[in-house]
Amino acid sequence: MRNKRVQQIALSGLLTSLMLVFGLIERQFPLTAAVPGVKLGLANSVLIYSLYMMGIRQSFILMLLKALMSWLIYTNMNAMFYSLGGGVLSLLAMVLASRIRGVSVIGVSALGAVCFNIGQILVAVAMLGTPQLIVTYLPILMISGVVTGVLTGVVAQMVMKHLKHAGHTR
Repeated sequence: MRNKRVQQIALSGLLTSLMLVFGLIERQFPLTAAVPGVKLGLANSVLIYSLYMMGIRQSFILMLLKALMSWLIYTNMNAMFYSLGGGVLSLLAMVLASRIRGVSVIGVSALGAVCFNIGQILVAVAMLGTPQLIVTYLPILMISGVVTGVLTGVVAQMVMKHLKHAGHTR
Protein backbone atom coordinates (compact mmCIF):
# COMPACT_ATOMS: atom_id res chain seq x y z
CA MET A 1 0.00 0.00 0.00
CA ARG A 2 2.79 2.40 0.90
CA ASN A 3 4.51 1.76 -2.43
CA LYS A 4 1.28 2.63 -4.29
CA ARG A 5 1.03 5.94 -2.38
CA VAL A 6 4.65 6.78 -3.21
CA GLN A 7 3.96 6.03 -6.88
CA GLN A 8 0.90 8.30 -6.82
CA ILE A 9 2.90 11.16 -5.28
CA ALA A 10 5.69 10.72 -7.84
CA LEU A 11 3.20 10.62 -10.72
CA SER A 12 1.45 13.72 -9.36
CA GLY A 13 4.76 15.58 -9.24
CA LEU A 14 5.53 14.51 -12.80
CA LEU A 15 2.09 15.57 -14.05
CA THR A 16 2.28 18.93 -12.25
CA SER A 17 5.69 19.54 -13.83
CA LEU A 18 4.33 18.57 -17.23
CA MET A 19 1.43 21.02 -16.88
CA LEU A 20 3.85 23.81 -15.91
CA VAL A 21 6.14 23.04 -18.86
CA PHE A 22 3.17 23.03 -21.26
CA GLY A 23 2.09 26.36 -19.79
CA LEU A 24 5.56 27.79 -20.30
CA ILE A 25 5.64 26.60 -23.90
CA GLU A 26 2.24 28.15 -24.56
CA ARG A 27 3.40 31.46 -23.09
CA GLN A 28 6.31 31.48 -25.56
CA PHE A 29 4.18 30.66 -28.60
CA PRO A 30 0.71 32.20 -28.30
CA LEU A 31 -1.78 30.91 -30.88
CA THR A 32 -2.71 34.37 -31.96
CA ALA A 33 -1.65 37.83 -30.95
CA ALA A 34 -4.91 39.23 -32.34
CA VAL A 35 -7.03 37.61 -29.60
CA PRO A 36 -5.37 37.79 -26.17
CA GLY A 37 -5.97 34.81 -23.95
CA VAL A 38 -6.42 32.24 -26.71
CA LYS A 39 -4.12 29.28 -26.16
CA LEU A 40 -4.12 25.59 -26.94
CA GLY A 41 -4.43 24.50 -23.32
CA LEU A 42 -2.14 21.48 -23.41
CA ALA A 43 -2.11 21.41 -19.61
CA ASN A 44 -5.78 20.52 -19.84
CA SER A 45 -4.88 17.26 -21.60
CA VAL A 46 -2.80 16.34 -18.54
CA LEU A 47 -5.73 17.18 -16.26
CA ILE A 48 -8.06 15.03 -18.37
CA TYR A 49 -5.59 12.16 -18.12
CA SER A 50 -5.58 12.62 -14.37
CA LEU A 51 -9.37 12.72 -14.16
CA TYR A 52 -9.78 9.44 -16.00
CA MET A 53 -6.72 7.63 -14.66
CA MET A 54 -6.24 8.99 -11.13
CA GLY A 55 -9.65 10.26 -10.04
CA ILE A 56 -11.39 13.47 -9.02
CA ARG A 57 -9.50 14.18 -5.80
CA GLN A 58 -6.07 13.90 -7.40
CA SER A 59 -7.17 15.96 -10.40
CA PHE A 60 -8.37 18.74 -8.12
CA ILE A 61 -5.04 18.69 -6.29
CA LEU A 62 -3.15 18.89 -9.60
CA MET A 63 -5.27 21.82 -10.78
CA LEU A 64 -4.56 23.67 -7.52
CA LEU A 65 -0.85 22.88 -7.68
CA LYS A 66 -0.60 24.17 -11.25
CA ALA A 67 -2.32 27.44 -10.35
CA LEU A 68 -0.20 27.98 -7.23
CA MET A 69 3.08 26.97 -8.87
CA SER A 70 2.34 29.23 -11.86
CA TRP A 71 1.85 32.10 -9.43
CA LEU A 72 5.21 31.37 -7.79
CA ILE A 73 7.00 31.06 -11.12
CA TYR A 74 5.48 34.07 -12.84
CA THR A 75 4.80 36.16 -9.68
CA ASN A 76 1.46 37.27 -11.03
CA MET A 77 -1.27 36.88 -8.43
CA ASN A 78 -3.99 38.06 -10.83
CA ALA A 79 -3.06 35.26 -13.23
CA MET A 80 -3.43 32.80 -10.34
CA PHE A 81 -6.98 34.02 -9.70
CA TYR A 82 -7.83 33.64 -13.39
CA SER A 83 -6.30 30.17 -13.41
CA LEU A 84 -8.18 29.12 -10.28
CA GLY A 85 -11.50 30.52 -11.52
CA GLY A 86 -11.15 28.80 -14.85
CA GLY A 87 -9.67 25.64 -13.39
CA VAL A 88 -12.36 25.05 -10.78
CA LEU A 89 -15.24 25.61 -13.20
CA SER A 90 -13.54 23.56 -15.90
CA LEU A 91 -12.78 20.63 -13.63
CA LEU A 92 -16.32 20.58 -12.20
CA ALA A 93 -17.77 20.53 -15.72
CA MET A 94 -15.36 17.80 -16.83
CA VAL A 95 -16.17 15.66 -13.79
CA LEU A 96 -19.90 15.93 -14.51
CA ALA A 97 -19.52 15.36 -18.25
CA SER A 98 -17.23 12.35 -17.75
CA ARG A 99 -20.04 10.69 -15.79
CA ILE A 100 -22.54 10.98 -18.65
CA ARG A 101 -22.77 7.89 -20.81
CA GLY A 102 -21.89 8.65 -24.43
CA VAL A 103 -19.75 11.74 -23.76
CA SER A 104 -16.27 11.05 -25.11
CA VAL A 105 -12.96 12.25 -23.76
CA ILE A 106 -12.93 14.76 -26.61
CA GLY A 107 -16.36 16.08 -25.58
CA VAL A 108 -15.25 16.32 -21.96
CA SER A 109 -12.16 18.25 -23.05
CA ALA A 110 -14.11 20.68 -25.24
CA LEU A 111 -16.57 21.37 -22.42
CA GLY A 112 -13.68 21.83 -19.99
CA ALA A 113 -11.99 24.34 -22.28
CA VAL A 114 -15.18 26.35 -22.74
CA CYS A 115 -15.85 26.34 -19.00
CA PHE A 116 -12.27 27.38 -18.28
CA ASN A 117 -12.82 30.44 -20.47
CA ILE A 118 -16.17 31.15 -18.78
CA GLY A 119 -14.49 30.94 -15.37
CA GLN A 120 -11.75 33.33 -16.43
CA ILE A 121 -14.22 35.84 -17.81
CA LEU A 122 -16.28 35.68 -14.60
CA VAL A 123 -13.13 36.37 -12.58
CA ALA A 124 -12.28 39.28 -14.90
CA VAL A 125 -15.78 40.70 -14.52
CA ALA A 126 -15.49 40.48 -10.72
CA MET A 127 -11.95 41.86 -10.52
CA LEU A 128 -12.19 44.55 -13.18
CA GLY A 129 -15.88 45.44 -12.98
CA THR A 130 -16.32 44.84 -16.71
CA PRO A 131 -19.56 42.91 -17.26
CA GLN A 132 -19.47 43.80 -20.97
CA LEU A 133 -16.78 41.11 -21.37
CA ILE A 134 -19.57 38.53 -21.15
CA VAL A 135 -21.11 39.70 -24.42
CA THR A 136 -18.02 41.07 -26.19
CA TYR A 137 -15.16 38.70 -25.40
CA LEU A 138 -16.68 35.51 -24.02
CA PRO A 139 -18.24 34.39 -27.34
CA ILE A 140 -14.81 34.55 -29.01
CA LEU A 141 -13.22 32.58 -26.19
CA MET A 142 -16.01 30.00 -26.27
CA ILE A 143 -15.46 29.34 -29.97
CA SER A 144 -11.72 29.06 -29.48
CA GLY A 145 -12.36 26.85 -26.43
CA VAL A 146 -14.31 24.33 -28.49
CA VAL A 147 -11.58 24.17 -31.14
CA THR A 148 -8.67 23.93 -28.71
CA GLY A 149 -10.63 21.62 -26.41
CA VAL A 150 -11.17 19.17 -29.23
CA LEU A 151 -7.45 19.23 -30.06
CA THR A 152 -6.34 18.68 -26.46
CA GLY A 153 -9.02 16.01 -26.07
CA VAL A 154 -7.56 14.13 -29.02
CA VAL A 155 -4.11 14.34 -27.40
CA ALA A 156 -5.46 13.13 -24.04
CA GLN A 157 -7.38 10.29 -25.67
CA MET A 158 -4.29 9.11 -27.55
CA VAL A 159 -2.12 9.23 -24.44
CA MET A 160 -4.70 7.35 -22.36
CA LYS A 161 -5.14 4.71 -25.04
CA HIS A 162 -1.38 4.18 -25.15
CA LEU A 163 -1.01 4.03 -21.37
CA LYS A 164 -3.95 1.64 -20.97
CA HIS A 165 -2.20 -0.78 -23.32
CA ALA A 166 0.98 -0.36 -21.28
CA GLY A 167 -0.90 -1.22 -18.08
CA HIS A 168 -0.78 2.23 -16.44
CA THR A 169 -4.38 2.65 -15.35
CA ARG A 170 -6.00 3.41 -12.04
